[in-house]
Amino acid sequence: MTPAPTLESRRLHPQGAEILEGGVHYRTWCKHDHASVLILDERMEVRRTIRLRSERGDYFSGFDDQGGAGDLYRYCFDQERSWPDPASRFQPTGVHGSSLVVDPATFRWTDQTWVAPPCPELVLYELHIGTFTPEGTFRAAITKLDHLVRLGVNAIEIMPVGDFAGERNWGYDGVLLYAPARTYGNPDDLRALVDAAHGRGLGIILDVVYNHMGPEGNYLGVYHPEYFSPEHKTPWGAGLNFAQETVREFVAGNTIYWMRDFHIDGFRLDATHAILDSSEEHILAEISERVHEAGGFLIAEDDRNAPEVLRRVNEGGLGFNGVWSDDFHHVVRVALTSEREGYYEHFCGTPTELAETLQHGWLFRGQRIRRDGKLRGGESIQFDPERFVYCITNHDQVGNRAFGERLGQVIEPAAYRAASALLCLV
Repeated sequence: MTPAPTLESRRLHPQGAEILEGGVHYRTWCKHDHASVLILDERMEVRRTIRLRSERGDYFSGFDDQGGAGDLYRYCFDQERSWPDPASRFQPTGVHGSSLVVDPATFRWTDQTWVAPPCPELVLYELHIGTFTPEGTFRAAITKLDHLVRLGVNAIEIMPVGDFAGERNWGYDGVLLYAPARTYGNPDDLRALVDAAHGRGLGIILDVVYNHMGPEGNYLGVYHPEYFSPEHKTPWGAGLNFAQETVREFVAGNTIYWMRDFHIDGFRLDATHAILDSSEEHILAEISERVHEAGGFLIAEDDRNAPEVLRRVNEGGLGFNGVWSDDFHHVVRVALTSEREGYYEHFCGTPTELAETLQHGWLFRGQRIRRDGKLRGGESIQFDPERFVYCITNHDQVGNRAFGERLGQVIEPAAYRAASALLCLV
C-alpha cells in the first residue's frame, strides 16, 4: 500500500502560505522554541491562532482548515510581537504589515501558445514600473505595450519588483523576494501585464537581486541567524548564507516561483560578482541549471569580465546565457562626454578601445586597471557576440547622476543619433 502524501510533499515551495485541498498550509524556517500563525481580520485583530509543529531542520508548519485566499496572517514566536512572512506572496499594507494568502490558480492565462524569443535574438527595453507611466502600476504599463512593439523591441526587462520599504524605489533594496511590490499593484496585476505582453509578442525578463537584502523591513534575522553569512560581506550589507541548504533553496526556488506563477521568461541577475558562495557548487550554477531546465534564460550584470560567467556549468562555469557589456557603455560614454569620474577613469573613449570592445564583447581581458593596479577580466573571444548585452544608457547611469539626465540630454542630438545607430548595428 502506498502511503498518502503528506501536506509538506504537496507543497510547491518549502516556505510560505500555500493553498492546498481543504485549507491553507503554512511553513517557515526559524530558530525558535515554538511558532504560531495569527490569522487576522481587516482591523488586525486575531481571528484564530494556528500552533505550528516543529519539523527537522528548524522548520515549523501547520494547516488551517478554515483558511483560504485573502486571509491576512503573521508569524508569532512569543507573546509580544508578530512578524510578516519572509516568503510572503503579497504585502497589501507594506513590508512591515501583515502577509496575504494568495491563490495563483484563479488567474486566467491566455498565453498557452506563447514561445519566448531565442535569447540571442533579444532586443531589450529596460522598464521601471514606477516611472514608466504616470500611474506607475502594472496595469497602467499594459496601455504602453503597443508603443514598445512599434519601437521594435521583443522583450521587456522589468526592474526588481520584490517588495521594498516606501512607495518608490529602484527595487535594489527589496526585502521580500516572493511578493510583488504592492505600490505597483497586486500579484494578478503583474500576471495581467505578463499575459498582455506575451499576447503582443513581447518576452518578460525580471531583474532579481540575490546579492543582499535591503535594510528596512528585512526580518530574516528575526527568523533564523543563519540566513546571512558570517564571512561574506557585500558593499550593501551582509551576504546571504549559501552554505546553508535552506537559504540556497529560498533563493534558487525564487526563480522557479516567478516562472511557474507569473510566466516570467528569464532573469537579469543584479551584481553577480557580489553573490559570494564558497560551496562546492556555486549558487549561481545551481540557479542556472534550474532555470534552463524550466525553459528560461539568464543574463548577468557582472563587473569582473569573467569568462566563467558565460561558460557552461559542465565546463566549470556558471552557465549564463548573456552578460551586460558595461565596457561598451563606458567607452561610448567617455568618447561622447569626456567624463572620467569613478569607473570612467579606466577608459579613454578612443576608436581603438571601441573597436576592441566590439570585437571581444568587453575591453578589459586581463589588463591592469588604473585605480588599484589589479588585473581585470579574462579572454572572451570564444563567445559569440550575441552573448553580450549592449546599451548606451541604463538605470545606473541615470540614477547615479544628481539630476538623472539621460545620455541624450548631455550630448548633441547628432552625437546621440550616431551612438543610437551604433547600438542598433552591434
